[in-house]
Order: sequence, then structure tokens, then C-alpha cells
Amino acid sequence: MTHSQAENVIKNIIREIGQECAMKGQTVPETLVAFMVKAVVLDPRNEFNVDRTLTKADVQKLIKLCIERLLDTRNPSLDTIKMQVYFDMNYTNRVELINEQHRILESRLAPVSREITDNRARTREELEGVYRKIVSYVLLRSGLGSPTDIKVIREATAALQSVFPQTELAAFLSLNKKEKERQLKELTMIVTGIRLFNKDCGKGGEGIDDLPAILNEAIPAASHHIDLELQSSQDLAYRYTAMVEMMHQSLNAEMELKLTMLKEVLYNVRQHEAYLCVILSDVITCAQEVEMMQKQFAAQMEQLKDVVRAKTAVPTSQVYPIFITLSNLWTSFQDEILVLSFLNNLTVNLQQFLDAHAVIFPEGVMESLLEGITVKTDEERLKKSADDKVNVSDFTSEEWLLPETTINFSQLTVQYHGFCAYSFAVKDGLLLPGNPSLGILKHKEKYYTFCSKEAAYSFAKNPDKYIKMIGDKAKESPELIQLLELHQQFESLAPYSQVKSKDKSLRPITKCDSSTQTDTHILPPTIVKDYEWNEWELRRKAIKLANLRQKLTHSVQTNLSHMRRDNSAQVYLMKDSSTQTKRESSSNVPRPQIFLAGLRGGTPPITRMTKVNLTRAVDET
Repeated sequence: MTHSQAENVIKNIIREIGQECAMKGQTVPETLVAFMVKAVVLDPRNEFNVDRTLTKADVQKLIKLCIERLLDTRNPSLDTIKMQVYFDMNYTNRVELINEQHRILESRLAPVSREITDNRARTREELEGVYRKIVSYVLLRSGLGSPTDIKVIREATAALQSVFPQTELAAFLSLNKKEKERQLKELTMIVTGIRLFNKDCGKGGEGIDDLPAILNEAIPAASHHIDLELQSSQDLAYRYTAMVEMMHQSLNAEMELKLTMLKEVLYNVRQHEAYLCVILSDVITCAQEVEMMQKQFAAQMEQLKDVVRAKTAVPTSQVYPIFITLSNLWTSFQDEILVLSFLNNLTVNLQQFLDAHAVIFPEGVMESLLEGITVKTDEERLKKSADDKVNVSDFTSEEWLLPETTINFSQLTVQYHGFCAYSFAVKDGLLLPGNPSLGILKHKEKYYTFCSKEAAYSFAKNPDKYIKMIGDKAKESPELIQLLELHQQFESLAPYSQVKSKDKSLRPITKCDSSTQTDTHILPPTIVKDYEWNEWELRRKAIKLANLRQKLTHSVQTNLSHMRRDNSAQVYLMKDSSTQTKRESSSNVPRPQIFLAGLRGGTPPITRMTKVNLTRAVDET
């Protein structure tokens, strides 16, 4: 049978089981039916062979067994599985919840935004209609008041006109669609900040609830309610644990049925306790976030008051960022309201899976079973065994982690939700809290805690044996797979939240890098300025000191060394050398010329000669 054919067969089985349950007046979700089908197949008592194809008789048997278990209203095991399926399908962490709410808001506002961004208004009436739609969009997106309340509309319109007058609407409509959407969101935040500021000053705030005050009242109330529920579940778990422990020590045929039922209700309340701890942790985180945001909101409001105090006009570059910050903080307040409401509803809805306790074990029956039994809390059990720690030197092959030697000891993810592995395996499913301070056993990259030193030593002798025993027990009680977090052994039954995010297990930090630092120069510095490390530079200096160019090398030979080795000497040979000037040049002087006038052709009796120098100057040649 191919994979697709097997999937079709399983879907048909799930559909048929759901229809049969509906015909008998019990509506069950498909997720619960699918979990039950896998759990019934894994249970070795039902004798299904997962290595071969199911026959028609096997399918009918499977359907019958699933219907019987799904219709058993007095079965605590079924209530626990229903609780696990409900929590897995409904719980989400705060970040995903807030992001999902924002996506829903965006999808609901998309038609309103589209009407504004796709509008091609031209006339005055059309522009006024677009402006009114922008006001409605701002109110719907901010969540500050109803868009049908006339007072709220007037206040929002006045705030919008102060930053976006109607005369700028034509320029807004000429922008592209993305730019329009960006400006709509920015206008919403600015208008929200203005209205929050006016409310704080006592000049407006119509339809705006005081979310910080509401959260200051709602968070302690939610925390108190969860604490009460958690205390009630823990008290039941302590009493059931004491009874199971007593019956296991003196087990007889009459008590076997009660013991089985007691373990099922114990698993039920332990699972409820685990879920309440998750919810309470989220409430504490919510309280911390609200406290931090209230301080930021008050600081931003004071800063805004300082900026606008006694000023008729304020630059937008100073106040717009503060308005946007106030808007984002207010949106965070709204998100915390949503998270808190979600956690409250989840807490209330989990209560329906504990109804079987009052029916199976009424208060009178509980008191009779607890007669002569000392009920111990988890804290008392841990305190009793805290001093008797594991001696690491007693083991050679197993690795033990202690608080003194492991930095991230408290952050390690231990197996079986922190319950003692040995007690659960040996005492037929008894859940006793493990004490990490005794020592955590590291076996095959997994970590195990134990309720006593004796349990730790016994488990360490053969860990694989006890791990297999726990897996076999989980096949008979499928609710243990999620309670003890056995998803790696039963990947087909892993919850959605575990499949979606497979985080790597945290490794213990037993060794770390360390460093020390000393003074750079303890003694006074003795730096040699003329130190040279380069070999060729040292050779150059040696040659310079020797001044061999002006020296001759002599060699001598004695009688002792005669005819024993060749000696050689070397001198610098003579060489011809010449020099050359930079360039050849010549100079030229003027030729002297002298003219004698008056020597001939004269009429006077006396001849007068005149000497004329016709030699040209040097700079004229």
C-alpha cells in the first residue's frame, strides 16, 4: 500500500468514527479522533501489528475500540487527552497571538482602505465623502471610540484637521497606492497621539477607556484566579500521589481497579497543573510588559507637555514622533488586554476537563482512602531529599551534573517533565517530583532527575532498561506521551506546537574559557633604540665597520698547514671608470667691429678722424 493510499484509509477510518460518535450523541473533533486512533494502534494490549497492512477485521476492531473509548464519559484518561488536544489546538504564545490579531485587523480594514486609496474624487461633495471615510478609518484602526458616536467623530475630525486639513486631500489622492496606505497609517498614529494627549490634559478623550487602570485591576485578578486553580489542582495531585504510593506498597486484587483509576486522575490533575503553570507564566510576563509600558507612556507624556507648554506653535518635527510613540504604546496596551482575555478564557475552559474527579472520587471517598496517610507536598519531598546528593566519584561511565559545576544548571531541559524516571518505571506509573539538586544524570545527551539518591543509583546502573519500561507504560496510557513529553519516542503523536518548533536542547556548560591579565611592563623599560633584527642589515653594518674596500686580504701558511688545505685570498680588482657631465654646450661672443670716419674726401685742410665702435652687445647676438 502506497503512502497516499494509507492516508486515505486513515482519513476514512477517522471520518467513520466521527460519524458513529455523532449518531450516538457525542460530537468529537477530528483531531481527537486521529489521536485516539494512533493511541489505540500503539497500545500493545490491542494486538495491532503496525508493520503490516490492517485487514478489514482489524479496521472494524480499531473503529470499535476507538468509539468505546471516545464515548466513555467517566474515563479520566479520555478527559486528559481531550484537555491536551484542546490546549494544543487553542494555545499560542503571546507574540503569535498579537501578530494574528494584527493580521485580522488589517484584513478587516482592507475594504475601508481600498475605498480611500482607489477613490478618484473630483467634486467638493466627493472630497468631503473621502475625508469622512478617512476619519472612520482612523477610528477603526486606533480603536479609540465608536465610529458611530457623533462626539467621537467630532473629536477625531478636529484632531485630523489639525494635521491634515481638507485642502490637502487633492494632493493626497494624487499619490500612488502604497504611499496613500503609508500616510493613512501615519495619520492614524498622529491623531491617536493627539487624542491621548488631550485626554491626559482633560480636554477630550471621548470614548477612550483607561487601559492602564483596567490592566492594573485585571492582571492581579487573573493571577489570583489562576493561583487558586493551580493550588486546587496541586492539592488534588498531592492527595492522589499519597494514595497511589500507599496502594502500590500494599497492592491486592481489590485495590487494583482503584489504583488504575487513581493513576488516571493523577495524570489528569498533573496535566492541568502543567498547563496552568504555562498560563501563569504568560500572565506574569504580561504584568512585566504592562509595568514597563506604563513608565514609558508617562515619560513620553511628560516630555510632550514640556515641548508644548506655553507655546502657540510647535514644530511638527518635535511633536509628531512623540505622538507616534504614544500611539504605539497604546496599541501595546490593547494587545495586552487581548492576551489577558485569551489567557482567562483558556483557564476557564480547562476546568471542564476536571469534572470526573467529583464523580469518581467524591470528598467522602477521598477522606476514607486518606485515613492514616500523610499527604506530602512536592516542596516537602524535595526538602527531605535535598541533603543526600549523588557522589560523582562512585561512577566511571555515567556523567553527572551538579549545581556547583554547571553554570546553566537551572536552564537544562530534563526528561519526563521533571518527574523521577526510576519511580515511574518501577512503581507502575507513580509520578514523584525529581530533585535536580541531588544531581542530574546525562545519558545519551538527555538529562534525568530523581526523587532520591537510591533511585538515582538504581537508574544509572541500566538507564536503557528503565527508559524502555517508561515507553511501554506510555503506550498503555497515551496521555503520558504529552504529559511526560515523550514526543521523540512517539513522533506520530507529537502535538502541533512541538512539531512546529523543534528547539535544540540546551547543553550544559561545565567548562569555560578563562583569562588573566597582568601589567604590560612591570619593570622599567629597557628599550635599545639601535637594536636591529634584520640579518642583512647586520651584515651591512659589519661590512661598513670592516671597511674592506680599502683593505687588502692577506693569507699566511705555516709548516703545520702546508699541503693540508687550499687557501685563497680575494681583492677588489682595478676597473676603468669614467665620468660624464650632464650635457655639452658652447658659447659665442660678438665679433668686434670698429669704423674710422673722416680719413678721406675731406675739403678742410686739416683731416679729423672719428672712431665708431660697431660691436653689438652680448644680449643681441
